[in-house]
Amino acid sequence: MNVTHFNVIPPPSHAATDLNYEAELKVALDPVLDDLLDRTAAAGWDRRKAAYTIMFLAARKLSDTMPSPRS
Repeated sequence: MNVTHFNVIPPPSHAATDLNYEAELKVALDPVLDDLLDRTAAAGWDRRKAAYTIMFLAARKLSDTMPSPRS
């Protein structure tokens, strides 16, 4: 897949339950993430710490949108 516009992420062609869905998503997000990390490093941030921070923020966004388990 050749992604020339980082602002456009292609839609999935497989259902979320399909085994190829996650692989396709990785291909779609890889150039966007590379660009983000490149721009972060160019601004003077440590690339490894930026990657860790992206993982942290992504996990927090996911947990913020999930309903709280009932006690």
